[in-house]
Amino acid sequence: MSSPAAASTITSSTSPLRRLAVHSTTTCATQASAYGKCIMATYTDVRKDVCKDEFEKFGKCVREAMKRKW
Repeated sequence: MSSPAAASTITSSTSPLRRLAVHSTTTCATQASAYGKCIMATYTDVRKDVCKDEFEKFGKCVREAMKRKW
């Protein structure tokens, strides 16, 4: 069993996957919500590129948020 100190060290790490999760759910929440709403509104009528604009806006936000800061 791991200690609480070890768990907090893992939690506070800034791995790329963790940063992606944070940015996609907080920084880009508006764009993610718009994309999700589009998917939910059209999931019964699946067509290519039906939510393309929303996906591109969400992707752009995540890419900008994930840039390395050297």
